[in-house]
Amino acid sequence: MIRFILVATTVIGFLVLSIPLMLVEWLIGRKDRRLRDVQSLKVVQALFRLCLWLSGVKLTVKGREHIPSDSAVLYVGNHRSYFDILVGYVTVPGPMGFVAKKEMEQIPLLSNWMRYVNCLFLDRHNIKEGLKTILEGIDQVKKGISVWIFPEGTRNEQENLLDLLPFKEGSLKIAEKGGCPVVPVAITGTADIFEKHLPFIRPSHVTIEFGRPFLIKELAPEHKKFPGAYVGEQIKALLREELVSQGKLPLEEAYIQTDKAKEYKNL
Repeated sequence: MIRFILVATTVIGFLVLSIPLMLVEWLIGRKDRRLRDVQSLKVVQALFRLCLWLSGVKLTVKGREHIPSDSAVLYVGNHRSYFDILVGYVTVPGPMGFVAKKEMEQIPLLSNWMRYVNCLFLDRHNIKEGLKTILEGIDQVKKGISVWIFPEGTRNEQENLLDLLPFKEGSLKIAEKGGCPVVPVAITGTADIFEKHLPFIRPSHVTIEFGRPFLIKELAPEHKKFPGAYVGEQIKALLREELVSQGKLPLEEAYIQTDKAKEYKNL
């Protein structure tokens, strides 16, 4: 409980005490939005690193060399914890924003900082508004700002890490229409921090692995039609390998599970 109190106090304290800084960033943004975004990202990353440290998280990053350095990308990851966002922001290079649910736009102060770090708010119940968010994401990647999405649409509470929820195909339209690479991302260990034993926060070893990027237009026809399913299989392959390396999945079982997934894997 002590860790939860420390993290909650840190976040709430930051949101309240950072109001003057937020106003300064707002003024800067009126003249130079890029500068505002860069400065705001550094502030948020520092806060998230502190929260991860207070939570006792040991973080291992794999495959960062796969991230293209010459263009924005669409990060596509599995989603099991609020801490996925913290881990994402402290590990990716360059400007990037998450696609968040519309309800978070109503949270005072927090939503302001989310906008400053290029988050997009998606209304999952309104197709027309959802399309507007996709168009914003396309415009964002064309301006060199990466986007991170969780195509499962919500936090996955399945016991088996490999039981991903169906990926929403429309979520990859940002990469398809924006012409940017897709980078599969596999995260393990974040649910062990908080969600598995609410309201306690406990130390965890978190691994985040970035897979090889691909362009949707270069996929085989059968995969180009369902890119969500394709990237989902790639993420499963990364998760499977990580579970084997951690001794949580027998190698023999992993071989059986990969028979069907081999055609999707490009590692």
